[in-house]
Amino acid sequence: MKRPEPVQVVKQRRDAALESLVRGVPYVQFLGITFDRRGDELTAVLPYADKLIGNPMLPALHGGVTAAFLETTAIIALSWAMLWEDMEGAQSADFQIDAARKPRMPKTIDLTVDYLRTGLPRDAYARARVNRSGRRYASVHVEAWQDNRTRLFAQATGHFLMPARDG
Repeated sequence: MKRPEPVQVVKQRRDAALESLVRGVPYVQFLGITFDRRGDELTAVLPYADKLIGNPMLPALHGGVTAAFLETTAIIALSWAMLWEDMEGAQSADFQIDAARKPRMPKTIDLTVDYLRTGLPRDAYARARVNRSGRRYASVHVEAWQDNRTRLFAQATGHFLMPARDG
């Protein structure tokens, strides 16, 4: 019988896998997006920076930054869901992400963004919910908020072409 892995080893493996996934997207670093992981759930964090302001008279987050934040959250969430299955599988102790094992990212087919209120000059948060994920196609809904989880400032629905899976 296989002995369970120590909790700290599992946590380190999961954190390293997420870091490797996020590090592979240069635009994530440019915007400063990070991901807070609790189990398999991810919350994207967009830390406030002056460069993110589109209208300095208000000031308000740039609409393109908001859309990019929502799209990035969806893509990383989909990729994380694909990784999670492999990572938590039978050979999880041997799981490592390297150039050969890094998953290809889903490609955006379309993304519809609803700007519900002005994005204020402060940190923003987002969570994605995968509505459908098949072999070829996925549908994702993303919600973004700032100070209050129930007061969304933007939301999006996206459709994505899923990469071919090996095996």
